[in-house]
Amino acid sequence: MRTPPALAAVLTMLTALAVLGMSTPAAGFDDPGGPRGEGFQDGPTSGVILRNSKIVVSGDGLGGRADGYRVPRPCWYEPGDSADKMLEKQEDVREYWFHLNPTGTERDFDEFLKQYKDKVGENGRWWTPAYNAADPNGLACWSGLQGAVWVPEGGTPPGGITLAELYQLARAALTVPEPKINLSPDVKSYVNLPTWVWLTGIGAPARSVTAELPGVMSATVTARLTRLEIAPGTSGSRAEVKEDCGPTGRPYVSGGTFTCGVRYLHASVDQPRGAYTLTVTTEWTVTGQGVGFAFAPVRVTASRDVPVGEVQSIVRGGDRS
Repeated sequence: MRTPPALAAVLTMLTALAVLGMSTPAAGFDDPGGPRGEGFQDGPTSGVILRNSKIVVSGDGLGGRADGYRVPRPCWYEPGDSADKMLEKQEDVREYWFHLNPTGTERDFDEFLKQYKDKVGENGRWWTPAYNAADPNGLACWSGLQGAVWVPEGGTPPGGITLAELYQLARAALTVPEPKINLSPDVKSYVNLPTWVWLTGIGAPARSVTAELPGVMSATVTARLTRLEIAPGTSGSRAEVKEDCGPTGRPYVSGGTFTCGVRYLHASVDQPRGAYTLTVTTEWTVTGQGVGFAFAPVRVTASRDVPVGEVQSIVRGGDRS
């Protein structure tokens, strides 16, 4: 007997729920289980939030503000259970199956199980879908995938996770710190006086994130702070910029050589708020551990106001000639 279309739709949905463990069961019924995974989440600034995934995301490059990098394809299949293990899981959800489908019969349930029984004894695995919930298209992408796909040993289904996509997930999760600008003089500078610039709050100049599918493959992405740029907030006729700064600038040293910062040539009295807006941009080079995996640099910007005054000269009567 052919399964009615409406019932078939319910069975298809239940297959996905049972395989993925996504639903919230009613009181008195056990969660049917299934693979779960979670990346990191730092309020609304997450780059990666994994759902129904076994991928583990770790590293000292997590937890900051994401820079907007998006994985091109926010859903995928991952290798899951063997035929025996998957059949065991599906048989364990019998009570749950009838709870969601009260008009179903034993024959309907046997038909539901048949797709799993047919694979017992074969070499291979069931692959199940996962997605990045931080991507606005992640859930819609996942909804278009099948609840489970049987793949013979050594194969990968269309849409199966690849090493390149694992690197992309690591890159999406990667964050770098926002710098704090330090100046000398700090509160106010003066015309023709060197204003030294350096950064604090960065910590280690390299940050890494690893995305790993345990027992299958892993991908590590590393960001290294390589340079900074200084924008004085005005034209070259009003300021001279020194950018021999290294990656984090040059802290002020008494008697030292001024190589990183700004020498303002005009006072800021005519500027909005009576100050120039100095901007510092850090650039982090991003590379993958594997050959051929490189990404565009991460650029992070910080700004602060710099009031600049005129040096006042006092001429005393005895000094006149």
